Amino acid sequence: MDLAKYRALFLEEATEHLAEMSRACLALEKDPGSGEAIDLVFRMAHSIKGMAASLDYDSVTQLAHRLEDRMAVWRAQGRVDTPAGLLMLFRGLEGLERMVAAVRANGSSPPVDAALLAELAAADTPLGGAEKKA
Repeated sequence: MDLAKYRALFLEEATEHLAEMSRACLALEKDPGSGEAIDLVFRMAHSIKGMAASLDYDSVTQLAHRLEDRMAVWRAQGRVDTPAGLLMLFRGLEGLERMVAAVRANGSSPPVDAALLAELAAADTPLGGAEKKA
């Protein structure tokens, strides 16, 4: 199996997905209740997770999975918590961008960002209790 070919495909698709996620994050800054933008970030994180898992980029898989879980909470809630949730969302996006850049540079999965994973793992409960959808 030609791993270089699959890595190139992963990098191309992940870069496109990250660009779409970035646009959706900017839309969520303007409208934290945009279901379309929340769904888009969820789907892109899911796609990156699957692609990374197929190539054994475990740290990328873990981060994308945590971000996907976080988006599922916001999806159920009907909005992204502000401002803490938006900051977390942008940190997750930046973390994935750094990891994809590391794969591009090294050809292998970068170390896990344990602090970011822990932050996103707190997704079991909504952040902004007062801002829950009524």
